[in-house]
Amino acid sequence: MKITEEVSEILKSYVYIYIDPRNGEPFYIGKGQGNRIFTHLGDQSESEKVAKITEIKHYGLEPIIDILRYGLTESEASLVEAAAIDLLGKAKLTNRISGYHRSSFGRISSHDLIEISKAKFVDVRHKAILFTINRLYRSGMTPLELYETTRGVWKLGKKREKAEYALTVTYGIVREVYRINKWYQAGTLTYQTRDSSEVNIMGRWEFSGDVAREIRDEYVGLSVGKAGQNPIRYKNI
Repeated sequence: MKITEEVSEILKSYVYIYIDPRNGEPFYIGKGQGNRIFTHLGDQSESEKVAKITEIKHYGLEPIIDILRYGLTESEASLVEAAAIDLLGKAKLTNRISGYHRSSFGRISSHDLIEISKAKFVDVRHKAILFTINRLYRSGMTPLELYETTRGVWKLGKKREKAEYALTVTYGIVREVYRINKWYQAGTLTYQTRDSSEVNIMGRWEFSGDVAREIRDEYVGLSVGKAGQNPIRYKNI
């Protein structure tokens, strides 16, 4: 299938959805321009999305492909894509990563909002770096998603080597605490929940680590205050 230049001019940037014709369930949401909507049909990668398409074709069927919104700017398409993925939830989709829009925040539960308003303040007494991930955070992230969002990728100087812990912070609240084992140049480590374009950035850093169970109860769920423009804060370094 091929989208003509005339149709592409009408569509501009758009958001599309793949649906399983056997049960009417959506299984993939994407955004793009031109013929992007049909490229997945010829994809040969070993992804869950491709496996689903192959399974549908095995039954002599084709995925239902709908466009959710079109005539958008690239930024608008990113916003619609992110909202649609958050609405359906990654558990129901084959999308490997969540949608992302630079100028907005992800889905957040009313429980998290209440937690933000009631959280007590705590002083950080350990040698730590506080990483604020507001724009990439959404309620219900898996432990792996939270870890991979926290560990990279950051613009840091040599002072990073003095930090023993990394605190994940959203809206001033500590979500998790990790012991930093080692620093690497961005793009060195493998990510399962983030796209390579997000993490292969020259001049930035990422760390490997583990949940710091020995101290996490001192901080998780408590407030360290909101950050300014810089998402990185050093404590006791």
